[in-house]
Amino acid sequence: MTFLSATLSRVKPSPTIAVTNKARELKEAGRDVIGLGAGEPDFDTPDNIKAAAIAAIQAGKTKYTAVDGIAELKQAICAKFLRDNSLSYTPDQVSVGTGGKQILYNALVATLNPGDEVVIPAPYWVSYPDMVLLAGGEPVIAETSLQTGFKLTADQLEAAITPKTKWFIFNSPSNPTGAGYSHDELKALTDVLIRHPHVWVMTDDMYEHLAYDDFRFCTPAQVEPALYERTLTCNGVSKAYAMTGWRIGYAAGPQPLIAAMRKIQSQSTSNPCSVSQWAAVEALNGPQDFLPTNNTVFQRRRDLVLSMLNDIDGVTCPTPEGAFYVYPSIAGLIGTTSPAGTVIADDETFATALLEETGVAVVFGAAFGLSPNFRISYATSDEALTEACRRIQTFCAALT
Repeated sequence: MTFLSATLSRVKPSPTIAVTNKARELKEAGRDVIGLGAGEPDFDTPDNIKAAAIAAIQAGKTKYTAVDGIAELKQAICAKFLRDNSLSYTPDQVSVGTGGKQILYNALVATLNPGDEVVIPAPYWVSYPDMVLLAGGEPVIAETSLQTGFKLTADQLEAAITPKTKWFIFNSPSNPTGAGYSHDELKALTDVLIRHPHVWVMTDDMYEHLAYDDFRFCTPAQVEPALYERTLTCNGVSKAYAMTGWRIGYAAGPQPLIAAMRKIQSQSTSNPCSVSQWAAVEALNGPQDFLPTNNTVFQRRRDLVLSMLNDIDGVTCPTPEGAFYVYPSIAGLIGTTSPAGTVIADDETFATALLEETGVAVVFGAAFGLSPNFRISYATSDEALTEACRRIQTFCAALT
């Protein structure tokens, strides 16, 4: 009899964290490493948000709070959903957790039974399938393609749904591709969901405010109000507000589901950090004028990376609508050999050879469920991106 739970055999550690840790180890060993693996803005948290946290500490707001969020933060979240998404929620329909990941996990644990299926478009954020497995469900992967801009079609969604389907997880703009669904593209998916009333929708809108060119963000319950009663709309302050380490995520949905999630949280972590909650109140209620400024920087970086990657023979990289990732295909490089003698059999061997031979850390596509690709996070300086892409160009040009 083994000591560890058999459930652990169903899941794997996060590949993005593994890449980040490997890059850190090489740096500490003296290697010149450029890490493009972490999905974390390099901007500092805005000063008004930091000031709100300091004021909360000085005011002694450092005690336990309500399990799933202070009233002031829930009210700010309700105001945000109404202001940005035309969605009306009350505080008892809101849950605040320790990051967006906890919100998603709580909902899955609260609802999944053995045999329940969850439809997940690929490429996907690495944690979706493993969270489903930890919660006892079965992930059903619906693969997109480069030809559709890594967006799921209505026919693909229809084909993936079975009588066992409980959730459809939807992420736009996407991690890892940056693909954003237009209103019409999303409406085609919600039309399918209307025909399957047993399927609930879990949206991950974490990159809502990171949108470029003429892309306009929309979320499922906004596009199709008839889905309101079976949609959990999830978001957080990590990406747009450069607050990854503050660990505040939130969601709004039907009150019975929120109550079930509260029960899970009450017996696991209890409340999120009190000081972080007060900072999040300021993030949502305070000035939003820095968002377009940051987006201008991100869009410039996106265009820089795209131009350099698409100059490489054998690499194809579509233009993402949002987030801060690109997801180039290396289909034209499979079967080649690196200068150090590594055969590029797949995207994992490509990423490993790239790191070992050039010091550029990226995440291989198989980690996101669709190959042969790799993900670059361009949430770092123009200088680092330029040098990293130059190294990638040199590495690819030397493949034989």
